[in-house]
Amino acid sequence: MKNYIILVWILTFFAGTAEAQDGSPYRTSFKVDAPITAAGMGLSYYGLTQMQDKKGLTEEQVNSLNRNEVNKFDRFSAGYDSENAKKISDFPFYASFAMPLTLIFNDNVNGHFGQVFGLYVQTMAVTGAFFTITNGNVPRTRPMIYSNDVEMSDKMRANARNSFYAGHTAATASASFFFAKVFHDFNPDSPARPYVWAAAATVPAVVGYCRLKAGKHFLSDNLLGYAMGAAAGILVPQLHKKTNNTGISITPTLIPTLEGTAYQGANLSYSF
Repeated sequence: MKNYIILVWILTFFAGTAEAQDGSPYRTSFKVDAPITAAGMGLSYYGLTQMQDKKGLTEEQVNSLNRNEVNKFDRFSAGYDSENAKKISDFPFYASFAMPLTLIFNDNVNGHFGQVFGLYVQTMAVTGAFFTITNGNVPRTRPMIYSNDVEMSDKMRANARNSFYAGHTAATASASFFFAKVFHDFNPDSPARPYVWAAAATVPAVVGYCRLKAGKHFLSDNLLGYAMGAAAGILVPQLHKKTNNTGISITPTLIPTLEGTAYQGANLSYSF
C-alpha cells in the first residue's frame, strides 16, 4: 500500500511538471524535483527506523529523573499530561494537511494543481526527513514523564523519549505555511492574503500549544518544530519561483554529449 501511494505521488508530480507552466509563478523539473522528493521520502523512512530503534528508559532511570534538572526555559511544563489537549491537537493537525488541497478551488491555481501538489509532496518529504532523522538521534524525554499520574509502563516506552523536536507542530506548520505561500504567489492582488497568512500562523500555534499541555513536547521543542515546518513550507515554493529573490536556485546540471545533452544531477547555487 505504501509503495502504491508513493507511485501515485510520483506520477502526480510528473503530471504536474509535464503540464504547461505558463501562468504559474513556479518552474519545476521532473529530472531535478523527483529525485529530491524521493530522497526526502527515503531519508524520512531511514529516520523512522532510527526512531523505532530508540531504547526506552528503565524504571530505575525514570525514578531518578528530577524536574529541577530540566532547563529553566522548559521547566514550567515538566509534568504536563493532559489527555484532552492531546485529543484536541489532532483536529487542527489533520485538518492542516487538507489546507493545500483546497487550492484546487482557486481559479488561479486550478490549472496548475498537479505542479502545486508535487511541490506539496516535496515540502512534506523535506519536513519529514529533517524531523525523523533529528528525532531518531536525539532521545529527549517528554514532559509527561515527570507526571505522577502517568503509568510507569508509558514512561518506559521508547516513544516517551521522542520530545525533540515537535513533529506534529512541524508538519502542521509545513502544510499551513505552504498553503499560504502558494496562495500568496498565485494571487498577488487578493485582499485575502493577510488573512490567509494569519490562519497559516495560527493553526500550528494551536497544535503546538495543545502538544505542550499534553506533555508531549517542551516549549523549545514546539518552537523549533514550528520554525522548521514554516521554513520548509515557505522555502520549497520560493526556491521554485521564476523570480526568486533569495539568490538561491536549484537547477539541473547538463553536459554536452555526442547525442546532445545528458542530465548529471542538480546544482545548488547562491548569487549575491
